[in-house]
Order: sequence, then structure tokens, then C-alpha cells
Amino acid sequence: MKIAIRIVLAAIALSMVVLAVWRWEINGWGSLVWIAGILLMNVIRAPFARQTQDNTIVESRKTLVEKLLLAGMMVGMLFPLLYLTTDVLSFADYGAPVWATVGGSILLAAGLWLFWRSHADLGRNWSVTLELREDHGLVTSGVYKRIRHPMYSAIWLVVLVQPLLIHNWIAGPAGIVAFGVMYAIRTPREEAMMREQFGEAYDDYCKKSGRLFPL
Repeated sequence: MKIAIRIVLAAIALSMVVLAVWRWEINGWGSLVWIAGILLMNVIRAPFARQTQDNTIVESRKTLVEKLLLAGMMVGMLFPLLYLTTDVLSFADYGAPVWATVGGSILLAAGLWLFWRSHADLGRNWSVTLELREDHGLVTSGVYKRIRHPMYSAIWLVVLVQPLLIHNWIAGPAGIVAFGVMYAIRTPREEAMMREQFGEAYDDYCKKSGRLFPL
């Protein structure tokens, strides 16, 4: 049943993406950049998700709160797709200069690079939810050397430039609100889990690194 539901949801999402691309002249070329960015994020994550499928999980904190946060992120993605495929939210449109869209595109590219790099450096230690795998290691190299949550930094960059690419007061900031809630609730829980697992080693690492920006 779960597989069937996922197939149906994937088909609906793909249909909405195709329709959004077809309507790009109405929505502006920034919408194409945004769509490409979201698709690339999924392409980047896919091989790492497959790589971690056979991980032996020794501790999972996939609570109701965690599930709700992930669901909230999905809902946050629906507003841009709803805007790009229909005229329902067109009453909240605004204009933006070309330089803003160009700047947003450049920053999105930077966010995508950091998104890939953070997955690559984390390797098999990555998980979409709060989990610890067997032989879980504390990664302090690569982009993790000075930033504890570079993946969150990348996602922040992506959602913050969304209003520069999607010129609508509802669809544009939707990602900021959805991810902002997730970040505020999940990050302390994630760091508490890491502190319980690695103790003083994690405390020392925190002294040398920032959450989103390098010290």
C-alpha cells in the first residue's frame, strides 16, 4: 500500500512539474531555475539515500514531532507548485527586477553545491530523520570542519532565494516558513542526540564550529 501511495504521489508531483514548465512564460524564467534546483536536490540526494538503505540503525528518534516536521516541509513545497500550475495565488504576485532573479539563480547554484558537498562528506552517516547507525562516526572533515550543519546551511540558502525566483508573496516565502519551523525544532534535538553519542568529543567540535556559518 505504501509503495502504491508513493507511486501515485510521485506521478502527481511529476505532472505538476511538467505543467509548471509549460507555464514558464506566465510565471517567469525564474520559475524554471527554481524547478531545476528542486529536481537537482532530489538527484543529488538519491544515490546517498540508496547507499544508506542497508545501514543498521541502532537508535531512531523518528517521533511524531519528526514526522510532522517532514510533512510540514512537503506542504511548504505544495504552495510553489500550486502557484506555478494554477492562477489560485496570482492575487499575491509582485514584480522583481531582472538582477534579483539573476542573483537568486547564482545563490541557488551555490546552495546546490553545498548541498552535494555536505552529503558527500557525511557519506553513510547521513539520514533523512534523526537516526544513529551502527559504527556511526562523528564527521569533522570537509565542509563539516567549521560548520556543524552545512546541509541546513544549503537548504537555508535555497529557501531564502526562492522569493527571488518565484515572485509571489505566498509561494515565495513558503519554503522559508516551512524550513524555519523544522530547523528551530529539529536542530537542538539533533545536537542533543550527537552529544549523548559522542560526549566531550562533540562538545570540543562545537567549540571549533558554527551551526550554519564557519567560526
